[in-house]
Amino acid sequence: MLRASNLLRRVSSPKNPKPSLPQSFILYLLPQISREISNFRFDSTRTYKSGSASSPSLSIWRRKKEMSKEGLIAAKELKRLQSKLIRLDRFISSHVSRLLKSDLVAVLAEFQRQNQVFLCMKLYEVVRREIWYRPDMFFYRDMLMMLARNKKVDETKKVWEDLKKEGVLFDQHTFGDLVRAFLDNELPLEAMRLYEEMRDSPDPPLSLPFRVILKGLVPYPELRENVKDDFLELFPGMIVYDPPEDLCEESDEEARTDSDLE
Repeated sequence: MLRASNLLRRVSSPKNPKPSLPQSFILYLLPQISREISNFRFDSTRTYKSGSASSPSLSIWRRKKEMSKEGLIAAKELKRLQSKLIRLDRFISSHVSRLLKSDLVAVLAEFQRQNQVFLCMKLYEVVRREIWYRPDMFFYRDMLMMLARNKKVDETKKVWEDLKKEGVLFDQHTFGDLVRAFLDNELPLEAMRLYEEMRDSPDPPLSLPFRVILKGLVPYPELRENVKDDFLELFPGMIVYDPPEDLCEESDEEARTDSDLE
């Protein structure tokens, strides 16, 4: 990029005796050009490397999400119309799709916090059609965490298919957190599917996510033994804490007792 002074010299040099613009006009513009250059910032949110996890410092999904007045109004109206599908779709087309990026992100995050699965899936589709949308690990992680809390298997499969098509990769810690979330919400089959994806991931394995998963697998001893074997194979010499054998039996007895009392 040319400095402002170099630009002036080129305009007024003997090789350019007749500049295309009056020199006084160029002198007037130079301070403004200099300010624009000094204030220039590269828009890092538009960069995306296919097949890699998003950096927390760049992801819009990791920033603080605050709604403006327009976002609050849209969120309230979406909740009011969720049982009226035709009117809901019209409102999404006419109003939600015109929200600012920050508001759309904030509304989706708030619905995830409230476990509004239906509205989350609606906004999930809206976000993915936006011109500013870029595949993002944290976007998909938050969706899957919300679906795990609400035990939504079909929606989980759809989101996972979209994630795979877009070439998004989770890091090992995110995999561990997701597998544990599905285990804690009594979805062991979905958890093990994610675990197999974690094992096939190109990222090098880490011991901590395995320990998180092993702790979540205490109620599922057979599955735990399989994961434990993988752990010991990947990290020879490390020790795995095995809970007392009667721990799960005590938990089952407590659950039955609570059920009888109810």
